[in-house]
Amino acid sequence: MPVEEVRPGMTGVGVTVFEGTRRDEFDVEILGVLRNVMGPRRDIIVARLAGGPLADTGVVAGMSGSPVYIDDRLIGAVSYALGSFAKEPIAGITPIDEMVASDANRDSALRLARTPPQFPLPGGGLHAVVAERGGGREPLALGSADVRTLGLAQLPTAGAGALLRPIATPVTLGGFMPQVQDAWIAALGSGGFAAAALGGQAVRPVSAEPLQAGDAVGAMLVRGDLTMAATGTVTMVEDGRVYAFGHPFFNLGSVRFPMTRAAVTTVLPSLALSSKIAAVGETVGTLDQDRATGVFGTLGRGPRMIPVRMELDAPGQDLRETFRFEVIEDRLFTPLLTYSGVLSTFMSWTRQLGSSTYTVSSTARIDGHDDVTFDDVYSGQTALINAAGAVANPLTALLNTDIAAVDLEAVDITVRSAEAPRTAVLERVWLDSARIRPGDTVRLNILARGYRGEDLVETVSIDIPSNVSGSLQVLVSDAAGLNASEQMQGPQAREPRTIAQLVESLNTVRRSNRLYVKLLRSQPGAVVRGAAMPALPASVLAVLESDRSGSGLYRLAQATLGEWEIDTDHAVSGVRTLNVRVEAR
Repeated sequence: MPVEEVRPGMTGVGVTVFEGTRRDEFDVEILGVLRNVMGPRRDIIVARLAGGPLADTGVVAGMSGSPVYIDDRLIGAVSYALGSFAKEPIAGITPIDEMVASDANRDSALRLARTPPQFPLPGGGLHAVVAERGGGREPLALGSADVRTLGLAQLPTAGAGALLRPIATPVTLGGFMPQVQDAWIAALGSGGFAAAALGGQAVRPVSAEPLQAGDAVGAMLVRGDLTMAATGTVTMVEDGRVYAFGHPFFNLGSVRFPMTRAAVTTVLPSLALSSKIAAVGETVGTLDQDRATGVFGTLGRGPRMIPVRMELDAPGQDLRETFRFEVIEDRLFTPLLTYSGVLSTFMSWTRQLGSSTYTVSSTARIDGHDDVTFDDVYSGQTALINAAGAVANPLTALLNTDIAAVDLEAVDITVRSAEAPRTAVLERVWLDSARIRPGDTVRLNILARGYRGEDLVETVSIDIPSNVSGSLQVLVSDAAGLNASEQMQGPQAREPRTIAQLVESLNTVRRSNRLYVKLLRSQPGAVVRGAAMPALPASVLAVLESDRSGSGLYRLAQATLGEWEIDTDHAVSGVRTLNVRVEAR
């Protein structure tokens, strides 16, 4: 039934699940229609609900998508609540023709995250990152003078939209630590969710019947040893296409979420927010559109999820466990959910407070390309957070590149934890040779001091080029210090233009368990369009600088004559420089 035919005083029935998988009817009385309340030609039908537990619960979180029929004709989906702490269940209904029209214009292209997250998360944390992905959307026509009412003369026209709130979508969180749960509850709350650490995954299949209007339905985000899923109600199933929720999940556009069955354990009455407590079941299809008027998908096989395997070894606790979970493929949520899963595992199986050490090896397997691998050591008060972030950062880079689509196949993580810090501070550096000549190989000695005062001595052989003489500088630095030094001189490397170059750059990111040695000479050079050109003749540099506006040129004050790495089993910090003079032969 098109919204133009809906009139105040009409009565009908709605269908939803209040317990188990049984579809129950409730009564609906049409109060009126709000025109243009959700945007241009976006209307909401306002109705009073009755029957079942609604007199005690009011509008229930999880009812989103419940179909409403008048004379056996579908008018839309229960999707909005009117007011807060309402004394009776007044709901907004999204017209079905608007839901169908949104799905007819569906787009299959996945979007880049506007600001890919870096881990550990910046100020504002998870809430700010998730809210940014949602586009900072305001789903309400607050104070809009364009809102017109039909049959609702008693409501102030300008404020009618402000009274509407999307019915909260329950999100089940299982296996996540309370601190991580709280972060996701706050983050998802900005999108109209009601996250609850209740429910979970059903042990047995929920139902053998085909999915029908009024059934509970789930949108799976994480499954396995950790679970995250949102639940709502099916509005309509037509030609294998499923329409649900009646309002956005998070208005993400094109998505790939497993669509699952769900069973309602019970309805939890509350003066603040009554909610269904549900368990999600087997996958029955793919949710591929998250739009302003609902969530839509297709019955059949579910989408591929990205498997994450994490092996945790804590010799001091006589602990060796392997955890497995899968996350959805999404340019923002894949890194965020992986980070949350790894962080929860650390927090539940290792020490949260005090200094600790995590030795992390990670491999991200990519279809058609080399693996992205790294190993590093994180130690100190923030080791737990830094180690989890290190696993997620490469995923952000891979999934948010605009070079080409990346098919991430799996993530394997091996972690060895210890309840003691393993840090070292660089103390001094010196050479064995007093006289240095061109072409010599000299021995550089490096002394670092461990956490408990033990001496850690490393050596590296430095080859002096045969064509240089005069003053040189030996720089020994941790990763952070060297990166900061180079950033002050401008970009040092060419931006990746292929996936192979991106993989190579990720595999060569500097690690905190290594010391980096550079042999430097004070001789001007430049970075031109990302390509380093050290030790340029003055004439060449003058030509490049004459066209600086089009060349992307950055001056380099020093030329790098050689580079070396020293791998350690500590998280090392510090920077030392050594001035040397090479005698002419």
